[in-house]
Amino acid sequence: MPELNAPSRVVVVGDALIDVLRDGEASREFAGGAALNVAVGLAILGVPTTLIAMVGDDADGAVLRSFLDQYGVQLIATPGPLGSSRAVSDRTDGEPRYFFNDAAKARRIEFGAAERAALVAAAIVVVSCFPFDDTAQTEAFIACVTDPEHRLVIDPNPRAGMLHDGPRFVRNFEALAARSLLVKVGDEDADLLYDSTLDELRERLVDGGAQTVLATAGRLGASVSFENNRLVSVPIAALDGPIVDTMGAGDATLAASVCTIMNDGVPQDSTAWEALLADAMLTAAATCRHEGALLRRP
Repeated sequence: MPELNAPSRVVVVGDALIDVLRDGEASREFAGGAALNVAVGLAILGVPTTLIAMVGDDADGAVLRSFLDQYGVQLIATPGPLGSSRAVSDRTDGEPRYFFNDAAKARRIEFGAAERAALVAAAIVVVSCFPFDDTAQTEAFIACVTDPEHRLVIDPNPRAGMLHDGPRFVRNFEALAARSLLVKVGDEDADLLYDSTLDELRERLVDGGAQTVLATAGRLGASVSFENNRLVSVPIAALDGPIVDTMGAGDATLAASVCTIMNDGVPQDSTAWEALLADAMLTAAATCRHEGALLRRP
């Protein structure tokens, strides 16, 4: 594995799309997708980053490419035969409802020579909102990641509107989680994939072989289980100003955590993990005080 203090690169694999936010008054569009949010967040934090994602040859694709270029994120794009992905978050009646276009539902990533070279050279590989219910894509991806126990960070980040086979998604995700450096899960993942609590999901992953599990619980903060199920927890960070939008909070948490690992190495004790989580919660809190998912620092 490359020295983490060297000027190395993180490669993020997953989704890139246009987020459309609708409420009773207006409709607004942002470049988004969990993987894109993490990649841009890492770049904002000063980490050289590459994004591997499907991007269409259309107007939305041009917006995504321009946005990534603005933040210095290198893009290795799989063409989108149905165009670029779109996700609509309709908040007209309060709680958001999500809808995805056909391109998002049929998303896929090709792992050719450029993708393989980037993954082999990466200091850390982050995968987020990947179609783990597509076994062929999952196998093609993991075949490109050598030494996953020291390099692979996974956030399953499933979306109900893009999920085709929940049990298959769980099987493939858990197989990779058992071989990863770090797994991040949230309370929404536990509910959608397992109909269980976040604590139950964390225990399941640890029992299945995951060495480190970062669990985010919204207003209840975050925790890390590491080294024979030792647990460290921190509350959410208190910052001035109201919470405007929780979109991107989990992605900001993950980006900040990976940034700490890149800069300082993997934490080796409870004190270091607590410091990592506290910094990640500050980043998430700052992000929540702005509309959209772009990572912010306090």
